[in-house]
Amino acid sequence: VRELLDAGQRVFGENRVQEAEGKFPALKAEYPDLELHLIGPLQTNKAREAVALFDVIQSVDRERLAATLAKEMTRTGRRPDCYIQVNTGEEPQKAGVLPAELDAFVATCRDTHRLPITGLMCIPPVDEEPALHFALLAKMAARNGLAAISMGMSADYETAIRLGATH
Repeated sequence: VRELLDAGQRVFGENRVQEAEGKFPALKAEYPDLELHLIGPLQTNKAREAVALFDVIQSVDRERLAATLAKEMTRTGRRPDCYIQVNTGEEPQKAGVLPAELDAFVATCRDTHRLPITGLMCIPPVDEEPALHFALLAKMAARNGLAAISMGMSADYETAIRLGATH
């Protein structure tokens, strides 16, 4: 990470709160323009740590987590941007809001919890054409006035970019 910071990279993603806590606080002190995104699942019992450390939380996926994040943001005054994770493939083993429930969840996060919702995130099913999922996510983001779109994995990043990914 330090080599990348020295080369000018400033945006990093981390899958787990615990791993980020072990390496990024000192780096963020040394590089104040470092931007850290939580891209993995977030348990409600780690919301306090996530709000304190991350600049963007890309995995808001349920009402209880939204409420917990809102409470912690109010307590600390720190308001990291939030992306809603969408389960575009409706896969039972994956986290994320179902597409049919997204608009209502965005409204709840904004109106009830006053979360700074700025984007959507998805990881498409491994065995399906990712472009279909990326196009769906981009359409949902536009419909909800969300500018940030985080989608895909290393193998499909070119398709994600072509279909509007910002992250």
